[in-house]
Amino acid sequence: MDNFIYFFTFQDLSILYVVIGIVLLGIGSAYVGTYSFLDKKALLGDAISHAVLPGICLGFILAGEKNPIYIVTGAFISGGIATFLTSWLKRNTKLSEDAIIASILSVFFGFGIVLLTMIQKGGNPEMAGLNHFIFGNAIAIVEKDLWVYGGLALVIILTLTIYQKEFNLLVFNPDYGKAIGYPMDRIRFGFNILMILSVVIGIQAIGVVLMAALLITPGAAARFWTNNLSKLLILSALFAVISGIAGTYISFIMPQMPTGPWVVVSLSLIALISILFAPKKGTISRFFSRNKYLKKTHKEHLLKALYKNQELHEPPLTIEKIYELYPYQIKEIKDSIDELFKNGLILKNQSIISLTDFGISEAKRVVRLHRLWETYLTEYMNIAPDHVHDSAEKLEHIITPELEAQLERRLNYPQLDPHQENIPRD
Repeated sequence: MDNFIYFFTFQDLSILYVVIGIVLLGIGSAYVGTYSFLDKKALLGDAISHAVLPGICLGFILAGEKNPIYIVTGAFISGGIATFLTSWLKRNTKLSEDAIIASILSVFFGFGIVLLTMIQKGGNPEMAGLNHFIFGNAIAIVEKDLWVYGGLALVIILTLTIYQKEFNLLVFNPDYGKAIGYPMDRIRFGFNILMILSVVIGIQAIGVVLMAALLITPGAAARFWTNNLSKLLILSALFAVISGIAGTYISFIMPQMPTGPWVVVSLSLIALISILFAPKKGTISRFFSRNKYLKKTHKEHLLKALYKNQELHEPPLTIEKIYELYPYQIKEIKDSIDELFKNGLILKNQSIISLTDFGISEAKRVVRLHRLWETYLTEYMNIAPDHVHDSAEKLEHIITPELEAQLERRLNYPQLDPHQENIPRD
């Protein structure tokens, strides 16, 4: 508890530098990563994050110490070369994009490990802590690092905020952007620079191995909660900041634990919560929504069967006869009969099932939607009448009153469907 209070009250100025750095890093990385995720370029961020290791090592060799200017410059150049090679190979070879990215990632990272091993065996006392760039150590951020990494993070955040319209076009409709005069190639080039910078600023805090997780996971997790881009950016930044601070705090209380893995663990927990519990797209929410839809479908199919039986003036349906109509859905039909009876849509007289007045009205609605959609598919989509039933069977359960009114107007309030059956109305 004392450590918690000490950390979050910033009694030590160095902790304040660390928190500011991780907040700026999280927001910048989340912004870039969200656009990268939406642009389906997630693997490119992973390749860049591994490809900066040789540049880090060369920057250290040139400076003779862990100078952030040299290290950032080396990492940026190395990441830029990897990005250029990825684009060049994609344009000039028949290799698939994932094969190119995997090759670039492994070659650059392998070369970086070779350089790192050489440095470790070189005996330079300044190399202590250089391996933190592999898995990250946010606690090691000092004021000099904050000015460099924090400044670059601010550049990323401001650039993406000011030129949001241009980057939106790049992600969602580059062809349209090009058609209306935007220099999409230059915008793509600028975005690649921002992606490289976002990796570079995270190498000390998160590490080259796990930086891709901070780029992609916040946006992927936030995508479960919203379809609005502005809210998506805010949520992804929030997730990145929360996980960054959590990972940094764990490194603070357990100095032997690197920051990067714990940031990724925190992010993974947030992503898991999003995958399971997001209101509309979460697995659990979708499970309940699907069950609700299936129950609605079974009830409306039963109403429709009862109405058609009545429409044809056939003998009333018994429960046994209904089971014969749906031999593979007996449990669902039993539940539907109980639910419809409870809601006052059907009557049960021993084994005979019949519709109430309310049930007839509701059954007419379902049949009407089915036959209206069949009519629309036949008249406007030129589909043969004997091929429209299955589509109408699926869509009759989700057509809203507003769409029903549009169908009625578009079809000029038809009386008969393509099978010359009456379209019922109250």
